[in-house]
Amino acid sequence: MARKTLHLTALSKISKAITSDLYLEDILKLIVSVTAQSMGSKLCSLMLLNDKGELVIRATQTVSEGYTKKQPVKLGEGISGRVAKENKAVAVYDVQAEPQYKYKEIAKQENICSYLCVPMNVKGKVIGVLNLYTSEPHKFTKGEIDLLSSVAAQAALVIENTELMVKTKVIQEELESRKIVERAKGILMKERSLGEADAYRLLQKYSMDNRKSMRQVAEAIVLSHDMKSKI
Repeated sequence: MARKTLHLTALSKISKAITSDLYLEDILKLIVSVTAQSMGSKLCSLMLLNDKGELVIRATQTVSEGYTKKQPVKLGEGISGRVAKENKAVAVYDVQAEPQYKYKEIAKQENICSYLCVPMNVKGKVIGVLNLYTSEPHKFTKGEIDLLSSVAAQAALVIENTELMVKTKVIQEELESRKIVERAKGILMKERSLGEADAYRLLQKYSMDNRKSMRQVAEAIVLSHDMKSKI
């Protein structure tokens, strides 16, 4: 009952983190820290797939340099790579006796024995894995596997939402920049009797000569025009 309470507390903390104003990196660190604590784990880490299709550590509560500097894992390689490729959890009772486990030296140094790896997926697409290790031999129960899978699902959700917000913000900023540049171009065309192409080239030249972005130059032109209109 006590362990179940800890598990529910962990899920509650993670749910609150997802709806907080914390940065993504802080949320991921909180997830691995709370998960390790609630499940009595020696070590917990979160790995995400990069553009090369490799799993890279993005968060862990350990301070071990040997573990945090592990090389990226290719999709299908080792236990974590296999979990990411097959989208299916894998539990290992003894990593030293597991042929597929790649980091036996690190496991020995860190006194790691049992290992549970679950996939992180969004709408069926795997984006990474969540790893859990124990220092004593441990047979992971279905309840523990389900709990870690729930944590992984929530972690995947926060990553998807954060990336979506970033993309949306970038798109909005791009549209705003285009609008302001178009307005500045129109002002130059009218005030200097320039064609559209010449007005745009003038904006570009001023931007390059003064090491300012096109938006900064355009905003200055619009501001100056608006001030003149009010005087």
